Amino acid sequence: MGPWRCLLLLPLLAPALRAQQQQFMEYVERRLSLLEERISQWHDQSSRYSTELRDFKNQVLGMLEAAEKEREAMRAEAESAAVRVDRLEREVDYLETQNPAPPCVEVDETLMDKQVATAKQRKNEKYTKLTDCSDTIASVRAMKILKRFGSASGLWTKDAAGSSEKIYVFDGTANDTVYVFPRMREFTLFSATRKAARIKLPYPWVGTGHLVYDGHLYYIRQQGLSFQVIKFNLANKTVVDSSVFPAEEQIPVFGLSPSTYIEVSADEEGLWAIYATKEDEKNMCLAKLDPASLDIEQMWDTPCPRENAEGAFVVCGALHVVYNTRLPSRARVQCVFDVSGTLAPEDASLVYFPKRYGSHASLKYSPRERQIYAWDDGYQIIYRMEMKKKLEV
Repeated sequence: MGPWRCLLLLPLLAPALRAQQQQFMEYVERRLSLLEERISQWHDQSSRYSTELRDFKNQVLGMLEAAEKEREAMRAEAESAAVRVDRLEREVDYLETQNPAPPCVEVDETLMDKQVATAKQRKNEKYTKLTDCSDTIASVRAMKILKRFGSASGLWTKDAAGSSEKIYVFDGTANDTVYVFPRMREFTLFSATRKAARIKLPYPWVGTGHLVYDGHLYYIRQQGLSFQVIKFNLANKTVVDSSVFPAEEQIPVFGLSPSTYIEVSADEEGLWAIYATKEDEKNMCLAKLDPASLDIEQMWDTPCPRENAEGAFVVCGALHVVYNTRLPSRARVQCVFDVSGTLAPEDASLVYFPKRYGSHASLKYSPRERQIYAWDDGYQIIYRMEMKKKLEV
C-alpha cells in the first residue's frame, strides 16, 4: 500500500483509536477507584483493630493491677499466718515446758558397779550374730549435697529402723530442740524452720552421737563427769528410760570431734555404742546395746585409733572409722573392726569419700537405705554406698 493510501485511512482510524483510549482510561479509573475503596476499608479496619487492641491492653493492665493487689494481700495474709504459727509454736513450747519433767535418774552406785563388772566380764568375747548380714562397704557410689542448714556441727537422720520418711535435725553440739521435717522435700526446699515441727527435750544433748531408732530417740546427756543414754519416745514426747553409760573416765571418742563422747549407731544387728576411755586413750571401744533396756550386752577393745578420727558407723557388725586431718582433706575409712571375725582389718576395702568442705561432724548409716546421712561444715550430704559380701573381699 502506498503512502498516500495510509494518509487516506488515518481520518477513518482516528475515531476508533480515540474510543479505545477512552475505554482504557475509564478502565484504569475504575481500577483506581476500587483500589482507593479497598485502601479506605483497610484503613477503617486498621483503626478499629487499633482501638480494640488499645482497649484490650487497658483491660489487661487493669487485670494485672488487680492481680498484683491480690498477690500483695495474699502475701500479707501469709506473713500474718506465719507470725500466728510461730506464736502458736512458742505457746506450745511453753505449755510443754510447763509439764513436769521426768525425774532425774538417781545413780545407784551398787548397780553401776555391777553393770561395769558384767560388761567387763563379757569384754572382747566372741559375738554371736543375730542376722545373716554379711555385707561390707566396697565404695561410695554417689554423693548428693542437699543444702546448708544450721551451724558447722550437727546431725540429721531418718529413723534407722522404721519406715517413716521424717527428717530429724540436731543443730549444734549442745541444744535441746530437735527439728522434724515431714519429708525430704520440705527439708530440701525450705531454708527456714517454719515447715518443721519442734521437739523440746527434757535435757540438752551433748555432741553429735545421737540416733533415731524404731520411733525412739537415743541421745547423750552429760551429767557431771558421767554420761547418760536417754531413750525418748518421739510419739508421746516422754522419757522411756535412761541409763548411765558403764564406762569410767570417758574421753572424746573422735580426735577431730572433741564434743562427742559416745556415738550411738545402728546397723542390721541393732544398736551399738562407740566410745573411748583413759584406760586405753589411743584406741576406740565398741559396745552392743540392748535397745529395750539400754543394757550393755557386750564390749570390745578395737585397734582403731582416735587420732584424726572424725566419725564412725557400724555395718553388719563391723565398725568403720573415718579419718581426716585437722587441715581438711579427703576423708577415708581406714580402720575396720568386725566383731564376728569374718572380715580381717587388713582385708577391708579402703573407702574414700569425695573431697568436700571440711570435716564430718556426724555420719549416720541407714541400714534400710544403705546410705549415710552426713553433716559437713553445715552442709547436709547423702552418701550412697556400694556393698559387697565380706567373703568376696
